[in-house]
Amino acid sequence: MKVLLILVDGMRPDALTDIPYVENLKGKATHTLNAKTVLPSDTLPCHMSLFHSVDPQTHGTLTNTYTPPKTPVTGLFELLRSKDKRSAMFYSWEQLRDVARPGSLAHSYFYSCKDHDGEDYVSSCTVAAWEYLMRKEPDFTFLYHAFPDDIGHKEDWMSDAYLWSVRLCWDNIARIIDRLPEDYAVIITADHGGHDKGHGTDDPRDTTIPIFFLGKPFAPGKVLENVSIKDIAPTVANLLDVEIPTSWEGKCLL
Repeated sequence: MKVLLILVDGMRPDALTDIPYVENLKGKATHTLNAKTVLPSDTLPCHMSLFHSVDPQTHGTLTNTYTPPKTPVTGLFELLRSKDKRSAMFYSWEQLRDVARPGSLAHSYFYSCKDHDGEDYVSSCTVAAWEYLMRKEPDFTFLYHAFPDDIGHKEDWMSDAYLWSVRLCWDNIARIIDRLPEDYAVIITADHGGHDKGHGTDDPRDTTIPIFFLGKPFAPGKVLENVSIKDIAPTVANLLDVEIPTSWEGKCLL
């Protein structure tokens, strides 16, 4: 079993209603459109909680500036590396480098969203991830798309431009998952939502995220309840036959 985790920054569940590919995917995947992220619902705290399966108050990063935890917290990338699993990360927002400790990744690809337009960096990360998957066959791959969050801050969440950016990301998601070998499990999610031109609050528009689980271990069409972003790392660990740390707060969804 190999696992691909795709995260679309700032993707609200209600932004998916007019995307035919997503509607079709609901019948194939175990999923929820009502999962919860953590507070503050900002990008780096949410990602740290995703990969460390604890609240921000435990991992210590409460803003988009990384803060080392006062007490060591095991992250997913470090856990997999300790079990001789190979991980790769493809991303376009530089601060995400801190979700993985030095030496825990077999491959890291960064393509700056500051210096290129959205279509360029979404496509670049997608192509780079696909080529690496086919060439090196890592056990776990994380693919991140920043574009909808960029547009939300500039144009408003749920604006026409924002909805277009979400569709663009899904076009690129489809390019990968429709061609993956059968031994892959795919998880598609967001770190947070947003409203007006921001996020970070306890407003449900900020804290509600979608999660899709696709692959042989997951029941087609099953709808999940009471799901947290902290449940993703334990689920990935279980898929890869790695023992889940007792310090993690999330649960495996298998």
